[in-house]
Amino acid sequence: MCGIIGYIGDKFVDSVLIVGLERLEYRGYDSAGIATISNKKLLFRKKVGKIKILDESLKQSPLGGNVGIGHTRWATHGIISENNAHPHLDCHQKIAIVHNGIIENYQTIKDMLVKQGHIFKSETDSEVISHLIEAYLINTSNFEEAVIKSVNKFEGSFAIVIISELFPDKIIAVRNKSPLVIGIGKGENFVASDIGPLLTHTNKVIYMEDMEIATITKDEINVMNFKGEKINKNITLIDTKLKQYDKQGFKHFMLKEIHEQPDVITRILNERIGEDGLIHFKERTLKREFLAKIGRIIIQACGTSWHAGLIGKFIIEKFSKIPTEVEISSEFRYRNPILDGDTLVIAISQSGETADTLAAIREVRSKFIKVLSFVNVENSSIAKESDWTINLLAGPEIGVASTKAYIAELINLYLFTLYISRLKWTLNEKQIKEILSELRQTPECIRKILNQADKIALYAKEYSKMSLMIFLGRGINYPTALEGALKLKEISYMHSVGYPAGEFKHGPIALVDENVGVVCIIPHGELYYKMLSNINEVKARKGKIIAVVTEGDKNIEGIADSIITIPKCSEIISPILTVVILQLFAYYVALERGCDVDKPRNLAKSVTVE
Repeated sequence: MCGIIGYIGDKFVDSVLIVGLERLEYRGYDSAGIATISNKKLLFRKKVGKIKILDESLKQSPLGGNVGIGHTRWATHGIISENNAHPHLDCHQKIAIVHNGIIENYQTIKDMLVKQGHIFKSETDSEVISHLIEAYLINTSNFEEAVIKSVNKFEGSFAIVIISELFPDKIIAVRNKSPLVIGIGKGENFVASDIGPLLTHTNKVIYMEDMEIATITKDEINVMNFKGEKINKNITLIDTKLKQYDKQGFKHFMLKEIHEQPDVITRILNERIGEDGLIHFKERTLKREFLAKIGRIIIQACGTSWHAGLIGKFIIEKFSKIPTEVEISSEFRYRNPILDGDTLVIAISQSGETADTLAAIREVRSKFIKVLSFVNVENSSIAKESDWTINLLAGPEIGVASTKAYIAELINLYLFTLYISRLKWTLNEKQIKEILSELRQTPECIRKILNQADKIALYAKEYSKMSLMIFLGRGINYPTALEGALKLKEISYMHSVGYPAGEFKHGPIALVDENVGVVCIIPHGELYYKMLSNINEVKARKGKIIAVVTEGDKNIEGIADSIITIPKCSEIISPILTVVILQLFAYYVALERGCDVDKPRNLAKSVTVE
């Protein structure tokens, strides 16, 4: 959700904060603001809209100083307005805070503070933080003491960064269930929601844990728990390449990340498949003896990751013969599921901070059930709270609509499935080698699909005027239909829905007329002719059809209005290819409709609140 940046050092703080916020804008972009301390005076500026609006204002009238905090907001409590934008101040404008998360008991605290005479200017839960710290500072001159007393009153999830003109030489950072990372420089230090804004300045970081408070000066960092007890923290060296946070000549991050997918697959396969031809996972060791005894798998995830989990279910049951269920995390965590000792729960999350997925992990681990998580951020909360982790190896993904992380989830799920199948002897060595051989061909197959971008863009121009887009698939490509519909609605705001094609005539076909576009995913496979019949049903009702087919398919030519091909492959591999076409289609439709592809309205990259 929201993005936080803080800096203390000798640099001109306005520019440090703005550059940091630009790297965090994918986390939220409803409004933005900064607060600085200049000549021992607290100054602030807040603007509705994207970072560039705040940047233009600061260029005309800088705040200045060498200490400051910044925030880019994804609204939870309160409408999008300057009053509700961060930073939030106390009554006397001497304390400024930025906050990511939700203070669940804010109304109780606010009512108490109002009775004491505090005046609130926003509708947010966050403003109680600055006022409560102010209230405690009446009886103490110790900044840390006031913060400790305050945070112990809060319920919910929060990452908070605080500055005050009363203590102009320090920043205080607080983490509980929302991520914060401290960056260590020479004569300067930083704090941020993730490592992206830090990499310009340093590769040395400290990952804060839940219920920790850090006092940060330009030369020193001290960390304590919520009881005030000192904690010794390890410094982590980051080797992520900064270029992954740049567009590198592409118009949008999303397009760049779509084009990175062949390299992502190659990297994963090279990392996971050893010289012996066997699959290896080098992260926290998977217990082979436990995996060999698994009798049931539950996959829980949200959004795009849930779609990957649906494909995971298909291949796990087909190859490993293990009964597998797929749950939406926000439902699973409240369902009190029946679990037993031979159950493995798999969590999938690009960010590793997804609130509902994390809460579900805590629920099942409280019942002594083992958890394996697939995450793209190896020091994330989900990674730390799982028994085992598999790093997606997608690299940083900046576009809000996930593309390369989804492909990385699929590839790692395929490899994990083959790994278990070998342990359980449900596949022999020859079968595994054949599937691995085909996976190795997918990067080149995707490059061939990317070469059709101009044709896909032409189709997108035509279909962008439709009243509705429907995506149909069967079997292993039913989840691909769901993912295609999600991508389109995420970035183009076009109404789109995905269905299993066999279910379509049981009601949804009533939607079809000449103003409705229908994307039919029909590669060669076991259900090809069933799918062909479904397409004819759409055609008979004047729906306008885009068919995603295997190259060389002649049956579809007289039926579909538009045809896009994937290279020949087995049906089991096809979701890795078909989804790339749908990603490109969504991208070009969004361009036609004048949408901001990388920053779609109302969305944030990492959903860290329930």
